[in-house]
Amino acid sequence: MTAQSEAIEKIKSGYTFSTPSIDLGVLMVDGTPDTDVRVRLSLSMLNRHGLVAGATGTGKTRTLQLLAEAISRAGVSVFAADIKGDLSGIAIPGEPSEKLLARTAKIGQDWQPAGCPTEFYALGGQGTGVPLRATVSSFGPILLSKVLGLNETQESSLGLVFHYADTEGLPLLDLADLKEVLLYLTSDEGKLELKELGGLSSATVGVILRTLVTLQTQGADEFFGEPEFDTRDLIRTAADGKGVISLLELPNLQDRPQIFSTFLMWVLADLFHDLPEIGDVDIPKLVFFFDEAHLLFDGASKAFLDAIAQTVRLIRSKGVGIFFVTQSPTDVPDDVLAQLGSRVQHQLRAHTPNDAKALKATVQTYPTSQYDLAETLQSLGIGEAIVTVLNPDGAPTPVAWTRMMAPAGSMGAMPADWLANGVASSAMQAKYGMDVNRDSAYEMLARKLEAGAARAQEEADAKAQAKEQAAQDKADAAQQRSSAPRTSTRTSSRPAPRSGVERVLGSATFWNQVIRVGGQVARTMWGTAKR
Repeated sequence: MTAQSEAIEKIKSGYTFSTPSIDLGVLMVDGTPDTDVRVRLSLSMLNRHGLVAGATGTGKTRTLQLLAEAISRAGVSVFAADIKGDLSGIAIPGEPSEKLLARTAKIGQDWQPAGCPTEFYALGGQGTGVPLRATVSSFGPILLSKVLGLNETQESSLGLVFHYADTEGLPLLDLADLKEVLLYLTSDEGKLELKELGGLSSATVGVILRTLVTLQTQGADEFFGEPEFDTRDLIRTAADGKGVISLLELPNLQDRPQIFSTFLMWVLADLFHDLPEIGDVDIPKLVFFFDEAHLLFDGASKAFLDAIAQTVRLIRSKGVGIFFVTQSPTDVPDDVLAQLGSRVQHQLRAHTPNDAKALKATVQTYPTSQYDLAETLQSLGIGEAIVTVLNPDGAPTPVAWTRMMAPAGSMGAMPADWLANGVASSAMQAKYGMDVNRDSAYEMLARKLEAGAARAQEEADAKAQAKEQAAQDKADAAQQRSSAPRTSTRTSSRPAPRSGVERVLGSATFWNQVIRVGGQVARTMWGTAKR
């Protein structure tokens, strides 16, 4: 047996599983498909996560569609984002063509057109789909800081705001609620409530408020709110036993990439919080495809990256698998990349020094193989990939140059009228289609501020009235003093002038004459006068 034959046999045995599995493609030998050697992925290893990578136009989207269809047929639910708008065709059977049938015949694929049960969603209802919304409270300060592009100091300040809202029972449902809390905590009344916790910097709050305004211009007002999406609704099967594919439409992704990527992280975090521990299972509950994964990691804080790594590490025990889809493996941080058991690597290009560096780093992450991977990865054709996965025992399979199978669904977009009718008749539309605006932090704080303002006005009015009364009392007293008769309180040592009678009566001569005359009269009357 030649070395090549031994290598082929090793690959064949390495991808022959006794457990349920899905077909990815067939082995390429000297540029020709070997239909006897199927490259497979065990369903039990889907929750060990995976990576689909490759340059633009090399077939990543079709690989994503192939995997989603195969997983759905196995009875497992799927969540994926429709970045380019052409994945919606997964819901309807594909159209056979001469080129397609010739390709599938070469790889021994018994291609039959078929669609999958699909539910269409849209962020905040922007697009054709059931509106997906989340409350600001459930989003949390770390994820929201990633959306807003805040630094660590600003992120910690935002965490303080969330802590205050939770403590005071103020629901943060939408961005208006968050803005109102920020404004309140920088008001004279609100500052006192955070004094023990150090308070908030007015400059930091100003930055957060400005970034919130920017986020609102991107349509975030419609995304944050109620009814909040219950992520457990992603785990559903159709009447025929196929897993439902939940497809998120993302129009205008370039205008709001942070909202998209962070929302997907919120979905994973919410699933991790709600789902029970089930450990390793033969068939997972849900497989999550994270397309344009580089958007998630660009500019992320250390706290955010740590949260992603922890979620990826632990969510597999909840029966959830994650596949990151991106252009280069170097787009994914090492802590996350190390946890991805399955690799489907499409063509990589080395047209620039950075490309060459990324190619070298990618080659170093693969197990030893018979291929010159630095050369092979650059020579792959469209729809071809270098594959290695985990076998049911958790060991890596041999590296295999694989021609991927073709999806059974349409590889174009679903007609717009079909899509709109399907969304309108959906049970999920009936559950999440109506916008709800209940009492929350905005209304509560508005009432509190109004009550405070009313009390302050009453106090100001009372002070003004008291001041006015005091002034009136002072004026009245002055008026009384000016109208009362004047009385002198001054005294003099000089006696007042006497009248004529007073002068006569006070004269000694007068009284001598009175005595003399009186004596004469008495003597006359009583006979005693001298004769």
